[in-house]
Amino acid sequence: MQICRTIGEIRGEVAAYRAGGDRIALVPTMGFLHDGHMALVERARAEGGRVVVWIFVNPTQFENPDDLDAYPRDLERDLAMLRDAGVDAVFTPEAREIYPEGAETIVETTRMANMLHGEVRPGHYRGVTTVVAKFFNIIAPDCAVFGEKDYQQLQIIRRMVRDLHMPVEIIGVPTVREADGLALSSRNVRLSPADRTAAAVLSTALDRAEALAASGTTVAALRQDIEVVIASEPRATLTGLDIVRAETLADISGPLDGPTAIMLSVQFGEVLLIDQRVVGPGKE
Repeated sequence: MQICRTIGEIRGEVAAYRAGGDRIALVPTMGFLHDGHMALVERARAEGGRVVVWIFVNPTQFENPDDLDAYPRDLERDLAMLRDAGVDAVFTPEAREIYPEGAETIVETTRMANMLHGEVRPGHYRGVTTVVAKFFNIIAPDCAVFGEKDYQQLQIIRRMVRDLHMPVEIIGVPTVREADGLALSSRNVRLSPADRTAAAVLSTALDRAEALAASGTTVAALRQDIEVVIASEPRATLTGLDIVRAETLADISGPLDGPTAIMLSVQFGEVLLIDQRVVGPGKE
């Protein structure tokens, strides 16, 4: 497994793969890997070519500097996991390599980045699309694999690729969960024991919502039920609940009439967790 720390190094590695006729699958991560990330690697491996992983804690998607500083990191452990998984190359640059002094260019989906979770975390998705666009330019993958846990992020990346005519296939992978249903996240290690137990309320709320949607319901009834479930957990503070059309993230009201995305943001102490579920008629 090649470990590349500069743009020149990863471009050289990718050029060698291209010369051999290999397809390139990219897995974007911020490190501190868990089974959810490894599911992305496994899906990338299924593409049958070379697998490149980036490990980069992107400073521009953190609105709070303390949150950036607190983000867990363990590069040696990450590299060992990726080596065992048969990854071909890892790109782990310094921030100054990706954001050279004086950099001022951004990439933003102007509507989708500033709605829903984007209102809770202003500037977050602008940071995501900017860094993803940079890495797509640097690595030029044939496909990139993202988790569905941050559903808005996945749809924003798809829209960016479509709007800018980027020749990259975006592959979504279902959320990997722990035994009690909590979505795997690098943030979970920051939860206190009591908050970790309480955090299962997210999946409980989404399970109930999925059952309600299957039996026929309205957006208003769905919203009310989710709010009641989250409120039943005293350690949880609901900071965002969005029920929208799955593909466009457009508002929806009345009875569910197609695939519908439910996106939750819930605060536990100093840790903000997100989760999602696509429900309703026609969902995949």
